[in-house]
Amino acid sequence: MLEEEEATLISEHPDVVSVFENTMKTLHTTRSWDVMGGFLNRQGKAHPESIWAKADYGDDIIVANFDTGSSSVPSMPSFLPPFLFGLSLTKLRSHSKGVWPESESFGDEGYGPVPKRWRGICQNNTKHSFHCNRKLIGARFYDLSQQAKSASPPVEYSPRDSEGHGTHTLSTAAGGFVRGANIYGRAKGTARGGSPHARVAAYKVCWDLCADANLLAAFDDAIHDGVDVISLSVGALPSEYLFDSIALGSFHAVQRGITVVCSAGNEGPTPGTVSNIAPWLFTVGASTIDREFYSLVTLADNKKMKGVSLSPKSLPAHKPYPLIDGSDAKRPNASAEEAGWCYPATLDPGKVRGKIVVCSRDPSLARVEKGVDVLKAGGAGMILANSDEEGNSLVADPHFLPASMITYKDALRLSSYLKSTKSPTATISPATTVLGVKPAPAMASFSSRGPNLINPEILKPDITAPGVDILAAFTREVGPTMLDVDKRRVGFNVMSGTSMSCPHISGVAGLLKKLHPRWSPAAIRSAIMTTARTRDNTRTPMKDANREKATPFDYGAGHVRPNRAMDPGLVYDITFTDYVHFLCSRGYNASSMAQFIGKRYACPSKTMRAEDLNYPSIAVPNLQKSFTVSRTVRNVGTPGTYNVRIKAPFGIDVSVKPQTLEFAKVEEEKTFHVRLRSRGESVGVGYVFGGLTWTDGTHYVRSPLVVNAFS
Repeated sequence: MLEEEEATLISEHPDVVSVFENTMKTLHTTRSWDVMGGFLNRQGKAHPESIWAKADYGDDIIVANFDTGSSSVPSMPSFLPPFLFGLSLTKLRSHSKGVWPESESFGDEGYGPVPKRWRGICQNNTKHSFHCNRKLIGARFYDLSQQAKSASPPVEYSPRDSEGHGTHTLSTAAGGFVRGANIYGRAKGTARGGSPHARVAAYKVCWDLCADANLLAAFDDAIHDGVDVISLSVGALPSEYLFDSIALGSFHAVQRGITVVCSAGNEGPTPGTVSNIAPWLFTVGASTIDREFYSLVTLADNKKMKGVSLSPKSLPAHKPYPLIDGSDAKRPNASAEEAGWCYPATLDPGKVRGKIVVCSRDPSLARVEKGVDVLKAGGAGMILANSDEEGNSLVADPHFLPASMITYKDALRLSSYLKSTKSPTATISPATTVLGVKPAPAMASFSSRGPNLINPEILKPDITAPGVDILAAFTREVGPTMLDVDKRRVGFNVMSGTSMSCPHISGVAGLLKKLHPRWSPAAIRSAIMTTARTRDNTRTPMKDANREKATPFDYGAGHVRPNRAMDPGLVYDITFTDYVHFLCSRGYNASSMAQFIGKRYACPSKTMRAEDLNYPSIAVPNLQKSFTVSRTVRNVGTPGTYNVRIKAPFGIDVSVKPQTLEFAKVEEEKTFHVRLRSRGESVGVGYVFGGLTWTDGTHYVRSPLVVNAFS
């Protein structure tokens, strides 16, 4: 999709009659890759000009998955409370355990021999039923802190995925094509990962907890094994890089040309919650896609509320059921507040039996567990009322009873109806798959936000990608909710979180590595960031869960456009030496530097400014009157002339020198300087946002501008 400035420029051409949004009618797949645009033609096959076709589906690229997602961050806001993400790495509870090797997504039919450069192993010495193949070429597990050996009840001491998260994320990044994938008949289509012909390797580093020692050992092994991309859906509160195992381990991986992609975290929409903020990491936020699983709630006055659900259970069509708020159905010894949240043992069966119960959403109890409590009390169904903070952000869950989750706005309407009606009733329709939902993409409420608390000069997150209601492969060890009471088994599951958005970018990074094997991790990140879009399918700026305009603190550079990323025109590259000098700007001494580069290193007396790291975005968190930053771009397209276009942040004057960059050859580099000057109206208003674009008329190399002005 064209950005507004691109469309305007094209429409001004004398040979162009009009510019309007391109739409196609075609067979639908499991959707998230379609939303990113232009992968398939009308026959459902790869478009010859798509990145899939150009990159041969990522053939023989090796994608590693550190399946360390927890019950918070990367894992499942769908089922578990997101606040746990703030704990330290060694306290993150794990709900991503290895890989389910029997999944169809990891079948190796049609694959050739394992690449000769692969030096890894299939660690099945403790569980001989675990097998690798020509698709899943390696698997390891780590228990350096002896968590698994002492676990109670005992856990399987192998790389096998016992809880689904690792299988889901790895298949999203690089799972093969699987026709007919669905969950309970919904989201039916062809499942596939971003680099569907890539080889994959699983590194299981979490048990009940995720130990730093396990993570660091996995980084060492992945580097040795010869992987190209590491997909890492785990994190903790931001900390100084010296004490961050992910920052330390990934630094060595990036030094050796491995792109490391990480989830931003699920503590949004609170500002300053973004995790994995080291500048050598590629940090991914989560946004919606244009598919929802609608389940209508119809009240007695025929007012309808559009909720979502994946429950396989349904109520009789058009039969109204008595409706009661959980707070009005409390047991004598329970508080109305706890019963309103449908906490365990708070609902009175005598008041609930045969009724639809309204439960309020809160962060301390999984949504599906509320349904379990309603079911135990004899309820016929559940309406899950969203909170003010979550707004319009809805997530479809495979509930145990007929259920629908509604927006906060509809929750207020429902509350008013309950209070004003003597005998309220409602019906809940079965969930149905709906495509073309607008607006989309929109930022998920749970996606962690900037600014970067450690280095506000580095904008994080970097990018956003689909992370809500994503269908991918799943383990058959547990049910789709991962609760002990869930005896159902599915081959594919719908999950949400920045864990799900992270592997989308990992898959795209694999395709770019195949297309451009000499590109550095920074160049790959630059190509994805500078070609991202910031508008949704209504051709207006992307929104957050409350329909407010989103900002770079929500989405970074924007929403990924894989086909654009394969030909970005220019890239902002960063060398290993640049990162070393960046660490010097943190004030590290020689012994501290040794932890990163393996030897004592004396930083130069005059260190670089963090703002001058050659990042694809520009952030100035403390602008006093004026400030100048420098950037260097390398031509990876064709010789040509690029002109600058500026969208100045509110109250900020922006000037660029030079305003034109002439490239006589490929690989040529040019440096430019951006001067930011605050006017009175920008002082004290907080962060303001704009953008800078270099264009030759074909390529649009876009960078966010983020500025906070002080007097």
